[in-house]
Amino acid sequence: MRKDQDQTVRDMCTLDFGIDRLGPAPHPSPLRGVSFVRDAARVSYFSELEILRGLAPERLAPPGFVAAGPRRRIYHDPAQTRAGIVTCGGLCPGINDVIKALVNTLYFAYGVKEILGYRYGYRGLIPGSGPEPLVLDPDVVDTIHQNGGSILGSSRGPQDVREMARGLAARGVSVLFAIGGDGTQRGAHALAGAAREMGLGISVVGLPKTIDNDLSFVERTFGFETAVYAAAPVISCAHDEAKGAYNGIGLVRLMGRDSGFIAASATLANSVVNFCLVPEVPFDLEGARGFLPALARRLQEKNHAVIVVAEGAGQEFFTDSMRAVDASGNVLHGDIGLFLKQRIQEFLVGQGVEHAIKYFDPSYLIRSVPAGGTDAIFCLHLAQNAVHAAMAGMTDMVAGYWHGAFICVPIELVVSRRRRLDPAGQLWQSVLGVTRQNEYWS
Repeated sequence: MRKDQDQTVRDMCTLDFGIDRLGPAPHPSPLRGVSFVRDAARVSYFSELEILRGLAPERLAPPGFVAAGPRRRIYHDPAQTRAGIVTCGGLCPGINDVIKALVNTLYFAYGVKEILGYRYGYRGLIPGSGPEPLVLDPDVVDTIHQNGGSILGSSRGPQDVREMARGLAARGVSVLFAIGGDGTQRGAHALAGAAREMGLGISVVGLPKTIDNDLSFVERTFGFETAVYAAAPVISCAHDEAKGAYNGIGLVRLMGRDSGFIAASATLANSVVNFCLVPEVPFDLEGARGFLPALARRLQEKNHAVIVVAEGAGQEFFTDSMRAVDASGNVLHGDIGLFLKQRIQEFLVGQGVEHAIKYFDPSYLIRSVPAGGTDAIFCLHLAQNAVHAAMAGMTDMVAGYWHGAFICVPIELVVSRRRRLDPAGQLWQSVLGVTRQNEYWS
C-alpha cells in the first residue's frame, strides 16, 4: 500500500460494517423464482486491487458492507406484520416513487396487507400529535409517482423516541421505513435503540433521501440525478440571459448545504458555466486571486459569464450573528446567491464596468419535481432492498448503494460525517477543465 493510504485503510478496517438483527429468522421466504442472497455475502468497501492486495501481508480483513437482497429465511411472519412508512425533512424528487415501491413490494412480494403511512414526519408516530396515519395499498399509491413531493407530507424537528416507539407498538407496527437524510436517520438510529431497549422487536430501516447526495458510506442517494437534470434548463436560461446583454451575468444558486455535488454535476451536464463555486473549495472575493477580479477578466475577454454557486459555498463571509437553526437543529446558511449578486454589482460599479446581472434560484422548483428516468428505477431498487432487509429482521440500517451494488449500511456509519466533494478527485478536476475558471483566477 502507498504510505498516504495506510492510515485511511487501517481506519476503515477497524469500522463495524455489521448489521443488527432482531433474532434468528424462523420463517421461509414467500418469494419464488428469485436469486436469494447469502447472509455472508459482502460488497468490498475498497475497489482498487492495489489496496486489497496490500491488506493481505498485514493480515487485515478487507472491510465490506452486508450485501442487500432477499434472504431465504425471514424474521417477520408476513401474515402477522404491519408496516409503517414515514417521510421527514425537505422534499426531494422520488419520495413518492419510494413509497409506491415499498407498498407494492410488501403487498405483492411478501403478502403484507397492513401498511400505514405516517403523516408529517416523526410527529405522526406519536398518537394524538397529528393526523391519523394513511392506510396504504397498491390502489392508493398507483399513480403517486407521477407527482413530486410526498403523499405523506413531511416535517422537521426532534420527537421523543420512546414515545414514538410506544406509538408504533400501540398500532402493532413491527417494521418501519424512515425516508430521509442525516437528521432523519439519526432519529431512526435513536428509535431503533429505544425499541430494542423496550423489547419491542421493531425493524427500523432507512432510505437515503438527500438531494445533496452527501450521506457517508452511500455512493448515491435518490433524487440527486433528477436534480441535476432539472438544473440544466435553468442554467441554459442563465446563459441565454448573459449572452443577451453586454457584459451579461447569469448567476444560478443551487442546492448543496455542505457538499457541492449538485453544482459540480450540473456544471458538467450543461457545459456553459464559466465559474462553479462549492463549499469544499474556499475562495476570496477580492485581492490577487479574488473571484470578483476573475469575473471582471472574464467579462473583459468574453463579455458574458455564467456562475453556478452551491448554497453552502462562501459561508466564511457570514458572521455567526447572521446564522439561525431550523427545527431539526441544522445551521441555516447565509444566502450566498443574494450576497454574491450584491457584491458583484458593487465591485463592477466601482470598477466602472457596465454590466447586467440576472439571478436564478430554482431550489424549491427542483425539489418538488417528480423523479424521472434511471432515478425512478433507482428508487424502486432501493425500496425493494429495504423491504428485503426489514423482513429478514435487520434493523438500525440504511439501504444503500456502493460500487454498483445495493448494500445494507449501519445508520451509525451513514450519519458519522457528511460526504464531501474531493477537490483532487475526478469530478472537481473535470469541472475545472470544462469551466476553465482557473484561467481567469490568477
